[in-house]
Amino acid sequence: MTKTLVIAEKPSVAQDIVRALTPVAGKFEKHEDHFENDRYVVTSAVGHLVEIQAPEQFDVKRGKWSFAHLPVIPPYFDLKPVDKTKSRLNAVVKQAKRKDVTQLINACDAGREGELIFRLIEQYAGGAKPLGKPVKRLWLQSMTPQAIRDGFDALRTEQQMAGLASAARSRSEADWLVGINGTRAMTAFNSRDGGFFLTTVGRVQTPTLSLVVEREEKIRKFISRDYWEIHATFGAEAGEYPAKWFDPKWKKGEDVEMRADRVWSAAEAQSIANAVRGKQATVTEESKPTTQASPLLFDLTSLQREANGKFGFSAKTTLALAQSLYERHKALTYPRTDSRALPEDYLPVAKQTFEMLADSGMRHLAPHALTALNNNYIRPSKRIFDNSKVSDHFAIIPTTQAPSGLSEAEQKLYDLVVRRFMAVFFPSAEYTVTTRISTVAPHSFKTEGKVLVKPGWLAIYGKEAADEVEGGKDGDKGQNLVPVKPGESVNTLAADPKGLKTKPPARYSEATLLGAMESAGKQIDDDELREAMQEKGLGTPATRAAIIEGLLTEKYMLREGREIIPTAKAFQLMTLLRGLEVEELCRADLTGEWEYKLSQMEKGQLSREAFMAEIAAMTERMVKKAKEYDRDTIPGDYATLESPCPNCGGVVKENYRRFACVGKAGAEPCGFSFGKSPAGRTFETAEANALLRDKKIGPLEGFRSKAGWPFTSEIVIKYDDEAHNYKLEFDFGDDKKGEESGEIVEFEDAALGPCPICGSEVHEHGSNYVCSKAVPTAAQPTPSCTFKSGKIILQQPVEREQMHKLLETGKTDLLDKFVSMRTRRNFKAHLAWDKEAGKVNFEFAPSKFPPRPGAASKTIATKAKATSAAAKKAPAKKAAAKTTAVKAPRKAAAGKAPSAALAAVIGNEPVARPEAVKKMWEYIKAHNLQDPKDKRTIVADDKLRAVFGKDSAGMFELAGILGNHLGGE
Repeated sequence: MTKTLVIAEKPSVAQDIVRALTPVAGKFEKHEDHFENDRYVVTSAVGHLVEIQAPEQFDVKRGKWSFAHLPVIPPYFDLKPVDKTKSRLNAVVKQAKRKDVTQLINACDAGREGELIFRLIEQYAGGAKPLGKPVKRLWLQSMTPQAIRDGFDALRTEQQMAGLASAARSRSEADWLVGINGTRAMTAFNSRDGGFFLTTVGRVQTPTLSLVVEREEKIRKFISRDYWEIHATFGAEAGEYPAKWFDPKWKKGEDVEMRADRVWSAAEAQSIANAVRGKQATVTEESKPTTQASPLLFDLTSLQREANGKFGFSAKTTLALAQSLYERHKALTYPRTDSRALPEDYLPVAKQTFEMLADSGMRHLAPHALTALNNNYIRPSKRIFDNSKVSDHFAIIPTTQAPSGLSEAEQKLYDLVVRRFMAVFFPSAEYTVTTRISTVAPHSFKTEGKVLVKPGWLAIYGKEAADEVEGGKDGDKGQNLVPVKPGESVNTLAADPKGLKTKPPARYSEATLLGAMESAGKQIDDDELREAMQEKGLGTPATRAAIIEGLLTEKYMLREGREIIPTAKAFQLMTLLRGLEVEELCRADLTGEWEYKLSQMEKGQLSREAFMAEIAAMTERMVKKAKEYDRDTIPGDYATLESPCPNCGGVVKENYRRFACVGKAGAEPCGFSFGKSPAGRTFETAEANALLRDKKIGPLEGFRSKAGWPFTSEIVIKYDDEAHNYKLEFDFGDDKKGEESGEIVEFEDAALGPCPICGSEVHEHGSNYVCSKAVPTAAQPTPSCTFKSGKIILQQPVEREQMHKLLETGKTDLLDKFVSMRTRRNFKAHLAWDKEAGKVNFEFAPSKFPPRPGAASKTIATKAKATSAAAKKAPAKKAAAKTTAVKAPRKAAAGKAPSAALAAVIGNEPVARPEAVKKMWEYIKAHNLQDPKDKRTIVADDKLRAVFGKDSAGMFELAGILGNHLGGE
């Protein structure tokens, strides 16, 4: 019997599909990596399992990136497995190649990225020739069982998905071409003077960064201007009311700071106030009703913006919460959408959702849902139901399933979506707006009143939101106005000028940056207009959060509160790109056009070949500009440092590559200079000033060695006798030098706690925390203790309070900014005192999820502890199998059962020691674990650490180590 293979994007979705199909297709049997019944085999990826790479003959595998090997524009792309998910890929491919599997169904997430994930897996499974099995597309916009069954009844054809597949591949290849070539070209340019200055660029990330840099440049160049407003109070028979002077003849011009209610001299403002104070005024008034409709339904970007503004959630956090509410709780529809409307046939589902909310017991939401049902608010409306405004997915709304067990953050986001969903069906809020002009000839004063008559949708948000919408004071919109009779004269009780200053544009927050990305940099506040611009935005709703996080990770931007601030590294990159005239990488609107073209490709209105030819041409031009640039510096807006030259006292100025002395007035420069980006980390202007002033700064993070490894160091400026000038040096801490020279150390800080080795006091010293008996002191010139722990470990700063906690309790809090030296990925761990090793080590928090079969646990101590921890976490079946193997009589050819830790590396089968060593070497080579400086040393990953009982082992130790992990030896 032939079967159909269904490939989902995530294991949880595969389980949902199985649950939905069981009533109509029969019971499924669960296997290790898939589910199966008579008709279907259901398996899943875990996100991207395959990525594109240039064929070997077109790429440079090793050695320094240089212009000699650029540009890299391969005629086609090869595929390579993602290392950490290789076993999952093999499991999916195994099912795809089964002879009884005659058809595939792509059940990955509905969108460009899901299409790419499946297509690359399918291509990889086929190898040199296509897999040759027909493909259908399951297009799910809701994860309820009925929605899944409906999706299987309406599978899309290969032809229907061709445009989306082309756009998915084109986006991936375009990002590779621009990112790889741009990054290598700019890195090669910046590393010309030696070292390795990694300079990452990207087709979307760099224009996004340019928005932030351009805004910061406007802020820095902004010159505040003084202006005045004249505020008055008028007295009528019914009471007093405020008003503000304005010029009724004023018209908008080029100067954006000009307003009808501003005057630009104190004398003029005082003159107006003096002229009207105590005088009678005539009053004209106009009142008219107005309405305010609720905002549109959420797409992902508008949800991220709202959650950032209301709760301070990052875009990444909001996406993760929305994904959890969609995938785990089934409470929201698919979140990675750019649509703010619903399909026209979705009215019955909307009514069912209101019925669920009315009956849900959620006291803060249920009454409003009941109001909507009782008053028949859920009706057809083009503003809500419009097929032409629905792309791959519709707006984010609650499903018909009431959620339970939500975290506090999930509940906040769910409430946000539910309130917006209900509000869009409610009537508009109704106001009476009154504009009152009080005239003391020839001067006019305006008062505006806005009174809420019927709250409409604002009732859902309560009084606080209604007040927020009304707002206003000092003659602006918002207040209830005392009545003035027709023809009544009022008295000017007070009139005073108010001095103010113009303000620079606000820095981007994550919410406003998402909005700028959505409109490709065009500042559009109106929801409806922004919606019309969405196809020309930077990135997609699904990728914008990752783009922002990537820029933060690469230290191009920093978060300070809710503000996003570009670093010196960002300014240097923009200076370089502008100087090289590589405008394609800077212009947000141009990259927005590319996104628009990808959207056209999805609809079959643009060929893949034409788009890729344009990207290739742009890539070649970008590399050519960098390669052929022959001037000494890049033109730019450079700073002059406040601190003088340490050598001659002259002025120190910035250029593209260096801070250099230009001499005193009328004198020649003395030759002192230092690089702006030593070891790939760019000095902020304030840091450069501090370095000149104090001749020392740090320790600073973010440096990279020539091999690309991150490190932390202090920077010092020292006098060089040979050069007769000062030069910059790295200083990795003076504690070691103190030990070697015998220089007496005096501690100035309060003790942090008792030394875990000898009980003496622990203090700060240089770049470490040390025992007072581990360095020469007046009390003990000869050190007798060895306790020392770094202030920064794998890029994680260890604050004093954390070291105090470690000394008092044995371990720190869970710290989350460690960066692995091998994978360069962030990880979380406690720092804990390891008594057996006699040093501070990592202690990993227990996993929230059950272990995978055979997975080794992470360990921090000795081999014995590692083996026992792994054995405790190993599945019961395997533990039993091991016990049986140990007790069974020995057989010459049977081999021996590996320990749980070793089984995680080489598998569970009994094996002889030579075969175990062979399998171990296969694992070491596949994961590139040999030390590049000494191939005979193996650097342990988490699995091997459990086997070795330490961080590394020599190749000649392997046989002995493995013998200890094989039953009976």
